[in-house]
Formats: sequence, structure tokens, C-alpha cells
Amino acid sequence: MASHYEAPIRRPLVTGEKSYHDVTVDVARPVEGKANKAWWIVFSIALVAFLWGIGCIIYTISTGIGVWGLNKTVNWAWDITNFVWWVGIGHAGTLISAVLLLFRQKWRMAINRSAEAMTIFSVVQAGLFPIIHMGRPWLAYWVLPIPNQFGSLWVNFNSPLLWDVFAISTYLSVSLVFWWTGLLPDFAMIRDRAVRPFQKKIYSLISFGWSGRAKDWQRFEEVSLVLAGLATPLVLSVHTIVSFDFATSVIPGWHTTIFPPYFVAGAIFSGFAMVNTLLIIMRKVCNLEDYITVQHIELMNIVIMITGSIVGVAYITELFIAWYSGVEYEQYAFLNRATGPYWWAYWAMMTCNVFSPQFMWFKKLRTSIMFSFFISIVVNIGMWFERFVIIVTSLHRDYLPSSWTMFSPTFVDIGIFIGTIGFFFVLFLLYSRTFPVIAQAEVKTILKSSGERYKRIRESGETLVGTGADARTSNLKLVEDTTEPKPLQDDQEKLGNLLEGIGRFDPEMQTPDDLKVISGIGPKMEKVLNTLGIYTYAQVSKMTKREYDLLDEITGSFPGRAERDDWSGQAKKLLNN
Repeated sequence: MASHYEAPIRRPLVTGEKSYHDVTVDVARPVEGKANKAWWIVFSIALVAFLWGIGCIIYTISTGIGVWGLNKTVNWAWDITNFVWWVGIGHAGTLISAVLLLFRQKWRMAINRSAEAMTIFSVVQAGLFPIIHMGRPWLAYWVLPIPNQFGSLWVNFNSPLLWDVFAISTYLSVSLVFWWTGLLPDFAMIRDRAVRPFQKKIYSLISFGWSGRAKDWQRFEEVSLVLAGLATPLVLSVHTIVSFDFATSVIPGWHTTIFPPYFVAGAIFSGFAMVNTLLIIMRKVCNLEDYITVQHIELMNIVIMITGSIVGVAYITELFIAWYSGVEYEQYAFLNRATGPYWWAYWAMMTCNVFSPQFMWFKKLRTSIMFSFFISIVVNIGMWFERFVIIVTSLHRDYLPSSWTMFSPTFVDIGIFIGTIGFFFVLFLLYSRTFPVIAQAEVKTILKSSGERYKRIRESGETLVGTGADARTSNLKLVEDTTEPKPLQDDQEKLGNLLEGIGRFDPEMQTPDDLKVISGIGPKMEKVLNTLGIYTYAQVSKMTKREYDLLDEITGSFPGRAERDDWSGQAKKLLNN
């Protein structure tokens, strides 16, 4: 459990006057509420891209790999470029969830869940490309090391391509278990708040019987640490093995020992950029600005700046080693990258990956949300170009000048890549509507040490005893405040304020509506509302956060239900029908 003391100079990681109950309500809202217009627009675009990609994949499999832009000289291009790019993006999830957990970094707690989800979904995209590239994916089992009737047909255990299969499948398995383990307390929270029986049953099954006992938490923390210990070597090993696909060959531009650390740094670089892209969008769409704060964005920008600088050093080291080696083929490979027909891709890579992250040295820029969003996209464009430059420019001019050629992607190449981007966002958007996007249980462990509300109370010299109690969920009496008492509104005054906001019912001019049609209002609750003077859909449709809170204070029953079930939104739909 996190300490309740934190130096006053540290900025809060949870802003606003957030209590423990507020955290629960805010995290559960995207799952329990209805999708807004922005979500549907983005989902529709992603779905169209995904369907286009499926069409291109079907065309590829039914016609053959010849529909891609590959040729005899450039026999690896967009497929392996996209594969390495997606694997790289998946790196940040393991780093945030495992390495930062071991280093007890509190700022990881609001962003680790989505970063882990991003890892799972990006590795799924990466896995599609080797399968499609087989040409006949229905025979994919031929590459498995299993006894067969084909005699000498067996996989080559000396090939780094086979090591890739083991590394990435292990990475996916451990990341999936790590992600699901962290979700258990949050699934249980959704289960306990669920109103619909079907929803309660589903979340009961996937929460694996979590009850919140001390024993559950003890096992949870032990398993998390063990999985973090297992996952940490994967941060280094996975992209190291991916780099061996190239480094173990004898092709100029690939045959270099700097590839493993260079690829790992580049993977963390692109992964953090994608986390930034997703979280900046999500904090706005899901109203999570109090949990994914500017400080989180700034810290991720610092990691992007450091790893971008490491990648820049790797680029310079490559150039130096090529010159220092005295091997003319190696020297020409790098000269061709910078000045040959693909010079534009090389300099796009350098601009996006080396120069753009250096803006993050300036605090004003790295704390700007819009600039951070722009740079995160620029970095991932640059990292795609890096893989393209490494692969295509090293292949298109080999030892035999008569076979020199150029690579141009076809619409199928482009369509499959766009399809994987669409598939990624379809998965991520569905995840944001069904799973809690923030680890509320972990955020609550740092609330008293890093929450703005509790930091303010502590710095004013007041006691924290009793401050965790919430009038909406607890009958405990709070510690008496020794400061000058504030006048409390009585129920009549609160009721007056409530009816002032939603309007009063006129029995002569209006007819009562059947409020039981609204989900969450039963016969008993309808009687309570009628007693308060609430009879019509029009009144309910005018409820906002203020009216919901007043209603909870007056009735004292089922706090948060009206807001959670969106009575106002339901009433508006009934009025429009």
C-alpha cells in the first residue's frame, strides 16, 4: 500500500476534489453509460478501414502474394515493415506495467491498463502479417515443430524467424495474463454495480470470484510482482530477437551488432508515442482529465525524448561503423539511404525520430496537450519509415547492379496496412466500452498520497482521519470539524433547488408520465419521485450533475443510480419518440 506522505513539491496525480467513490463512478461511467457521438464516429471510420483490410486480405489469399509490390530483388517490404512496426508499438505496455511496477512508479497507475491493452491488440496485428505472407495460411500448421508424415519437413531451429514465433507468442501470453490479472478487481467493481442481471452474470464470470478479501489482495500483489519479474526480460528479448531477423544475415546495412539495443530503444520510443496518442484522445472522449493529467503526458514525453535521443545515437553509430569498417559495400548501403532514390524516406525518418523529440526539452511544449498529440503521431510515422528504410533500401540495390530495382506498394499492400490500423482501433474502442480503462483499484491506493484533495487537506495541517468516508456510500459520521461550522441546507431548501432546476409539475396543465419506463426506476422509486413533485419525462430530462446530487442527498437511497443509469438521457429519448 502506498504511503500517505508525499513531498509538497510533487504535483498531484489525481486532480479535482476526488473521493474514493468519485473514482469508482468516473471509471465505471464509460462502461455503464451509453457511447457518445464521438465514439460512434471514430468506431465507424475504424470499422470501414478494417473491412477494407479484410477485403484486401481475401483478395491476396485467393489470388496470391503476387498482388503485392514484391519482386525478385525486394522480396521483403511492407509486410515485414508493418510486422516490426506493430511489435514495436506493443513494447510500451509491458514496460509501463512491469518495469515501472518494479520501480514503484506511481504515475503508471492511471495509464498502465490502456497501455497493456494496446500491447495485446498491436501484437495481434503483428501476428497477421507472417500468416498472410505464407500465401496459404490454411497450411500454417506445417511450420509447427510437430511429428508429420512429410519425412524431412521440419522447422529450422537455427532460424531467427522461428525464434520470433516463440518470443512473440510468449510475450503475448504473459502480457495477456498480466493484463487480465490487473482487471480482476475492476471487473468485480462493475459486477457489484451492475443493474442488469445479464451484465452482472458476465462480469461475475470474468472476475473469477473476486471478493476483495485481504487474502485476494495478498495473492493479487504477489502474482503481479511475479508476472512483472517474468515480463521484464521480455521487454529486452522480444525486439532483440526481431532484430536478429536482420542482424544474422550478411546483407550490407543489416549485418550489424548494434541492432538489438537499437531496436529495443526504438520499440519503447514508438510504444510510448502510441500510448500518448491513445490516452490524449481517451482522456477527452471519456472525461478522464482528472486521472490522465498533464503530468502523465509530460512524463511520457520525457521518456519519448530520452529514447528518441538513444535512437539518434544509434543512427550516428551506424554511419560511423560503416565508414570505419572500410567495407565499400557497407559504406555504399548507407550512402544510398541518404542520397539514393529513397532519400526522402531516410530524411523523413531522421526528422521525425531524431529532431522532433528534441522539442520536448522545453517544458512549455512537453506540457502542451495538442503539441504532444502531434509529436506522438509524427514519431510513429518516423518509426514506420525507419523500418521501411532498413528493409527496402538495403535490398533494392544488392551486389549485382543488373538486378537493382525499386519497390512500389500496390493498393493491396496499402489496404492491408490500413486494415490492421482499423482493426486495432476497433478492438481498442470496444475495449473502452466494456472494460474499465483505468485501474481504479490501483488509483485508489495513491489517492491519499497523490490526490489533489488529500494533499490540500494535509498541507493545511488538518487530519486525514475520516476523510475517506463519503456521505453517498457510508453511514459513518465524519470527524467533527473544529473550524467554524458551515450552515447546512435542510431538505426543503434542497428540494426547492431541485425543482427550480427541472421545473415544477402543474396538475391542471400537465399529465403524469409512467416513470417506471425509465430503466432504474421501479414502483417504489416512482412513488418517492412523485412525493418530491417529479411526475414527467420533461422534468427528468432536465437533470444534470447538480440535480442528480441533490436527488441523492434528499432520498438517500441508491446513491449515484440516477446518474449511472442516465435517467436524463432516457427521458429525452422517450420525449422524442
